[in-house]
This record gives sequence, C-alpha cells and structure tokens, in this order.
Amino acid sequence: MNAKVLLLVACAVPSTVMAQGCDVTSRSQSQAVAEIETRSCYEYKGVPSEAIGWSCSNESKGTLSTEKKPVERCAEGYVATCQARLTQEALANPHSTSKDRSGGSANLPDNAQVIWYYYGAQQLQQAQKDCETTGGQWKNR
Repeated sequence: MNAKVLLLVACAVPSTVMAQGCDVTSRSQSQAVAEIETRSCYEYKGVPSEAIGWSCSNESKGTLSTEKKPVERCAEGYVATCQARLTQEALANPHSTSKDRSGGSANLPDNAQVIWYYYGAQQLQQAQKDCETTGGQWKNR
C-alpha cells in the first residue's frame, strides 16, 4: 500500500528531467519588504526521485515571488544545510517537516529525508531557527 501511494504521486507529475533536487529562488514583491533575493535548493532522500516533481512547481504567495526549477542535484557552494524527516505534507510543502524523528508515516519510508541547501547569508539565522523549530538538524559549512 505505501509504495503504491508514493508511486501514484510520482507518476502524477510528469517531468522532462529526472529531478533529484529543486532549485528555489525567492524575491520580494512588495515595497514594504526589503529587497531580498535568496537561493536555496532541496532534495528528497529515501523516496523515488520523481516524488520531488509535485513540490517543485512554481507558485507565488504573499510578498515573495518564488521560482522553482527541477535540477539533477543541488549545486555545490552552499553555506549551510538543514536535514529533517520527510512527511506527507512536505511532498507539497518542503518546509513542512516532523519534529518526531522516530514516528513513521503511513505512506513514506521511515528513512525518508528532506535536505535543504542554503547558498546565501541573507536570512540565514531565520532559516536556522525555522529548521531547528521544525525538528531539523542544521549544519554550517
């Protein structure tokens, strides 16, 4: 059952690139928000590579414009990483992770992980706080 659900998600999102990662660039859209451009990338581990396609779609919310691009792998040159247990919710929202490191998901393997790579120093302290608050492990490079 678990593999069938994950396979269904993976097959529902066709992609021309067998993406292993998703490169994310965010820019402010509002004059009220300081002009900030951030670049990050995330990868899923322990699940089929096609599973990332659903979460790596372009969307824009609120005061930030976010552009997402499937990539074969996240690039070198990052300054920090956040690694956390992958949840079903994180398949749609990669920032959503689980604080419960031992708890399993009905449809994801217990070893499924999301790894975020951060490439700039802007907002790095906030990214670290968000990572650790949601149960992730932060590492500076």
